[in-house]
Amino acid sequence: MCPIRMLVPGNIRYSSGGNVYNMRLVAGLRALGARVDVHDVEGQWPSASAKERRRVGTLLGASEPDAGYGRTVGVVDGLVAVGAPDELELAAKAGQETWVLLHMPVPESSGRAALENEARALRAATGVICTSNSAASILTKRGLPEARVALPGVEPAAQAAGSTPPHLAIVAALLPNKDQMLAVEALAQIQDLEWTASFVGSDQADAGYAGEIEAAITANGLQDRIRLAGELTGEMLEDEWVRTDLSLLPSRAEAFGMVVTESLAHGIPVVVRDGTGAVEALGMAGLTAADGGPRLPGAALPLPAGGQEGPGLLAGVLRRWLEDPAVRETWRATALEARMGLPDWTSTAQGVLALLAEQA
Repeated sequence: MCPIRMLVPGNIRYSSGGNVYNMRLVAGLRALGARVDVHDVEGQWPSASAKERRRVGTLLGASEPDAGYGRTVGVVDGLVAVGAPDELELAAKAGQETWVLLHMPVPESSGRAALENEARALRAATGVICTSNSAASILTKRGLPEARVALPGVEPAAQAAGSTPPHLAIVAALLPNKDQMLAVEALAQIQDLEWTASFVGSDQADAGYAGEIEAAITANGLQDRIRLAGELTGEMLEDEWVRTDLSLLPSRAEAFGMVVTESLAHGIPVVVRDGTGAVEALGMAGLTAADGGPRLPGAALPLPAGGQEGPGLLAGVLRRWLEDPAVRETWRATALEARMGLPDWTSTAQGVLALLAEQA
C-alpha cells in the first residue's frame, strides 16, 4: 500500500464529529501498518484564500506527477475538498490519486456556487468515501459520483451508572444547527419533574449563539438545573457519561451523529430528530422488533424546525420517559443490547484501506 497523505481542515478548533472521525481513522490505519502523513491545512474552509488553496494543490501534487513526494494516495477532508475544486481537478490531470472523505454534503441552503464547487471536487476525485449512508444518498440524489461508505467505529466504554434524579446530556458544540435552544424550551416545560441536565460542548464555536442559550436558561429559571459544562475531554467527559441516563441530539441536520453511538457505547439511550443521519446512528446495532421493524434504543422524533410544536413534542416525550418507569427500563435495556453490537474503529480503518486498495 502506498503512503497516505491526509489533508484535514485546520480551522475547526473544537471537537467535531469530523475531527474525531479523522483522528480515529488515522490511528486505525497506522495500527494496521499504513504510513499516514497528516497535514492540518490552515484556512477558513471551505472559504479559504488563494494562497491556502495553492498549498492544497502542492500537497496533492497538482502541478506535476509525483511532485517531490513519490507516489502517494491523497485523502482530503470534504470541507477542504469543496473549497479547492480547481486543485482537485489539477491533481487529477497530473495523474494523482486523490480521494475525498466527506462527512457532510454541502447544505442546499449554501447556494448554487457552493453546490457547484462540491460537484466539481467530487467528480475530479479518484473516489469518494462518505462516513454515513445518509450522506451518500444525498450525493446520489444530486447525480454525483457514487460514494462508498465507511461508517464510524466506536470506542469501548464503561456502562453508565446514571443518577438520581435522572440526568440528561446534550454533547455537541453550542451551534444553531445543534438546536440546544429547542432543548432549553422543552426542559422549561417540565420543571415540575425532577431532573438535571448538562450541555457539553464548545461555547466558542459560535459565541453569539452560546450567549443566547445561556440567556434562555436564565430567563426560564433553569440555571440551577442545566449546567453549561463547556467542551470536555478525557476523564471529565467520561465522568459526564457515567452519570447520564438519557442523551439528546436534536440537531436540525446530521450526516450521522457519532455522539449517538458514543452514548450507546455507555448503554445510554438517545433521543434524536427524525429525518437526520442521527437515526442511522441510533439504529446502527441493527436491533429488530417482533414485526421485523427497527427497535431503537431511544426515539427519533419528527421535530419541526420552528414554532412551539417542537419544544412541546420533545417535552411530552421527556415527561413520559421521566414519569413511566417501564419506558425508562425498556429504553435502557435496548441501549445495553445495542451496546454489544457496535463496530470498532479497526473495522472502519480496514474498510477504508480496502477501498483505497481497489484503485491501486
